Amino acid sequence: AEELKDRLEYELSVIEEMGYVDYFLIVSDFIHYAKKRDIPVGPGRGSAAGSIVAYSLGITNIDPIKYDLLFERFLNPERVSMPDIDVDFCYERREEVIDYVINKYGKDNVAQIITFGTLAARGVIRDVGRVLDIPYNECDRIAKMVPQELGITLKKALEGPDLKNAYESSETIKNLIDMSLRLEGLPRHSSTHAAGVLIAARNVDEYVPLSRNPDGTIVTEFGMVTLEELGLLKMDFLGLRTLTVIKNAVDQIERNHGVRIDIDHLDETDKNVFDMISRGDTEGVFQLESGGMTSFMKELKPESMDDIIAGISLYRPGPMDFIPRYIKGKRNKADVIYECEELKPILESTYGCIVYQEQVMQIAQQIAGYSFGGADVMRRAIAKKKEKILQEQKKIFIEGGKLPGDRTEKKIEGAVARGVPKEVADALFERILKFAQYAFNKSHAAAYAVLSYQTAYLKCYYPLHYITAVINDRISNADEVRHYINYLRRKGDKIFAPDINKSRTHFSIADGGVRYGLMGIKNVGESAVEGIL
Repeated sequence: AEELKDRLEYELSVIEEMGYVDYFLIVSDFIHYAKKRDIPVGPGRGSAAGSIVAYSLGITNIDPIKYDLLFERFLNPERVSMPDIDVDFCYERREEVIDYVINKYGKDNVAQIITFGTLAARGVIRDVGRVLDIPYNECDRIAKMVPQELGITLKKALEGPDLKNAYESSETIKNLIDMSLRLEGLPRHSSTHAAGVLIAARNVDEYVPLSRNPDGTIVTEFGMVTLEELGLLKMDFLGLRTLTVIKNAVDQIERNHGVRIDIDHLDETDKNVFDMISRGDTEGVFQLESGGMTSFMKELKPESMDDIIAGISLYRPGPMDFIPRYIKGKRNKADVIYECEELKPILESTYGCIVYQEQVMQIAQQIAGYSFGGADVMRRAIAKKKEKILQEQKKIFIEGGKLPGDRTEKKIEGAVARGVPKEVADALFERILKFAQYAFNKSHAAAYAVLSYQTAYLKCYYPLHYITAVINDRISNADEVRHYINYLRRKGDKIFAPDINKSRTHFSIADGGVRYGLMGIKNVGESAVEGIL
């Protein structure tokens, strides 16, 4: 209890010193409003889950002590920057929370944030082609030669044979692409940021210029990054469909069985739930239902929340290389080797692998004597991958010294001075480098693992109710509806055909099976269904 009190007081002092008291109170206020109105709120996301103050205020629903989450990953007294508490709300009722904030703090003090769509590689070719009067089919053919991958640019696409040949074979296409290269990346149009809302102490127009969208919403004329640089307070109100699915499933279970499941206080050690995930029965389970993730879970055979958290963190390009090592360590804990004894408590839960950014920070603190704030600075420096910075950090980690840019006179002891042999410290830093580029934010993974577990729990004990809620959430997507209906059929559940007298708008539980919802029929619109009902 003393340890908790100390951590709470430390966090409060940092929050107060950095001037973020109002921020925490505002966030906790609109979250409490949502909970009071029965609007589902996520357990937390991002690094805010590492704060015991956020947990105590009900902003997050994850005990940071239980999951070994660090406050400094969220708010670092040694590196002043805006905290970021992103909040997930039920997708269908997110607007109600934004309306509450507008009413509470005044419509002149609250504005949504502008975002700029840019001329991306494929889009710029189509736009330029239209202006140059090049036939649409021709533009489309050229645009489709640009690979569909994240962060692709025309310059990169021109390295491919198709686009290169087209560029060299025709003067028209050469002109089209040359123009496109000059315009690529410029803002094309503006729209409203999906989640960002600005709350100001005085009228927003005293701080930033405003603009009115065609639909009447008022947005700032400055984008998200500029607003942060001006020191203004932005909140993220995100809509998460999974929360809507969970609520609908819980309500349906209560209607049919008279049982109200307290979704925020489940037993997180339920063997049946982990067995279901280990069998690969993950259809509809948040974060775990993709083909690759399902086979990974079958191989991993998770037995605890720690395994799910690690699974979510490892199943990404880069960290995937460490999956065999993680599974090997899990199967035979005696095979796990720690370079020095101090590493064991830090890496035991991940079988000797560095999976999380928080572990990188703990190693720097325990092995080389960094403060947690300094360790976060080191973690960020490593992520930038600049050779000069890496060499500086390596020297400090091994031999000690002062962190670049640290305004205090504090010196870091270094691993050697703390009794770690130089070659061990050297090897350890190289290992940190390898892992740290890919290391994941554990606070974020833990928050999402909680949602994965909640959806898996509902599916394990009330499969029909849960999958019906998933189908209703995706009712306008015929392929997904078919996918889940086929899944239920394979499991031997009864599916009753649409019935003009018995079906409702959405899919419903009836006679131990699922009754087709009228909205699930292709080309039947909502108003037609309302008329029929």
